[in-house]
Amino acid sequence: MMKLLLDIYEIFVGLFSITYILLYLTLAFLSYYAIKQYLNTKHFITNNVLVKSNHIPGVSVIAPAFNEGATVVYNIKSLLSLNYPKYEVVLINDGSTDDTLEKLIREFELVKVDFYYEEKIPTGPVRGHYKSTNPLYSKLLVVDKENRKSKADASNTGINSTKYPLILCTDVDCILKNDAIIKLAKPFIESERKVIATGAGIRSSNSCEVKDGFLVKIHFPTGWYARFQELEYVRAFLLGRMALSQINSLLLVSGALGMFDKEIVIKAGGYWHKSLGEDMELVIRMRKYMYDMKLPFSIQYIPESLCWTEVPGNKTIFIRQRMRWARGLIQTLFLHKNLFFKPKYKRTAFFILPYFFVFEFMMPIIEIVGIITTLLFLIFFEVNYLFFFYITLLVYLFYLILTIVSIFLDDVIYKNYANTKEITILILMAIIEPFFYHPINIYASLKGYYHFIKQKEQNWGNMQRQGFSTKPEKNTEFKI
Repeated sequence: MMKLLLDIYEIFVGLFSITYILLYLTLAFLSYYAIKQYLNTKHFITNNVLVKSNHIPGVSVIAPAFNEGATVVYNIKSLLSLNYPKYEVVLINDGSTDDTLEKLIREFELVKVDFYYEEKIPTGPVRGHYKSTNPLYSKLLVVDKENRKSKADASNTGINSTKYPLILCTDVDCILKNDAIIKLAKPFIESERKVIATGAGIRSSNSCEVKDGFLVKIHFPTGWYARFQELEYVRAFLLGRMALSQINSLLLVSGALGMFDKEIVIKAGGYWHKSLGEDMELVIRMRKYMYDMKLPFSIQYIPESLCWTEVPGNKTIFIRQRMRWARGLIQTLFLHKNLFFKPKYKRTAFFILPYFFVFEFMMPIIEIVGIITTLLFLIFFEVNYLFFFYITLLVYLFYLILTIVSIFLDDVIYKNYANTKEITILILMAIIEPFFYHPINIYASLKGYYHFIKQKEQNWGNMQRQGFSTKPEKNTEFKI
């Protein structure tokens, strides 16, 4: 009986490992093809043509802000300097208790105006809309609203206040590349199929030099946690997201940088204010709406880094963030469980949601159960030690090769690293990642699942951002 159990376990481990490798090999090939296709068609309509066009779609940049008085003026000046002929910046002061609104009024010469506010998406009370008396800031609209402890509510208020058909949702402290709007809007213009959303790569700004809200110089992260997240973002965005984009299977457009068709967002109901993963949850409802209306659509991803944002720099804030992500994932999958395997919803029902369920939600559980089971077998039974060693080594080397390929691909195409030393450091981080960073990720995910099941209230709390300076950050001590 024991031998039979051992045989079954070894077969399961072997099959699971092979399936895991084959799946990610497929994703890697799809990513390579998608990136190659993007680079080949990159200049189909050049940026210069778009900038000079009179028929380009207008874009509304939406940026919620809560107690951002220290940097909000610089942040808004940065957003007002983006290279696009027809856009507006809609900043939502989400009931700030500091001097955010006062600084905006003073710096941009704002006055309260009569504004026709149509509540297409239900939101909390709006106190007023402000426009500048200075023509230099004619693109800026500031919306003052009561705080409802929800970024989703603030974003929905911004959506209701916009005038253009495309909306770019971001965070006020994010730094966007000058041509970010152009590159995100191009798929909406060029694609024959209706594009309902686009996204792009996000990088860590923790060690970057920023002056007056503008990115002066990109630096390689110096803190341990920031470096691990840099590695994670390169792999996830360049390989995973591009592969899913190639087969029109994106389920997540990052809340830090995502462009959407406003009409579809409104018809889908906007952001859900109770969601802990509002960006993913919105995309699912947008996909559902398009299927319900029997309208062909696509969601596209751009393999370029267009946004820099500060990532958690220590273990406490990192775990808090990942717990929230984990809770948002399980909450969203549970909320939309009725979509699974329904023929009406096609690939969303039969591939995308099952993929996220198994390889995003279940993976931390499978890993911890697998580790415990393996240890029990190794302690109490006679097992084939070489089998487990070779299987573990195979999966580890496969992960390492994929990660290193991602790093070199990113460097060859976009030259984000200053020298060979930075690339070498990133590769060394990849070697130790499974033993240090990954277990913390697993712990945070499982804790997030537990809090969801127990319905524990989680306060997002203060991100305790370091903020930007003209000098790189000092190294953050790494403790497990």
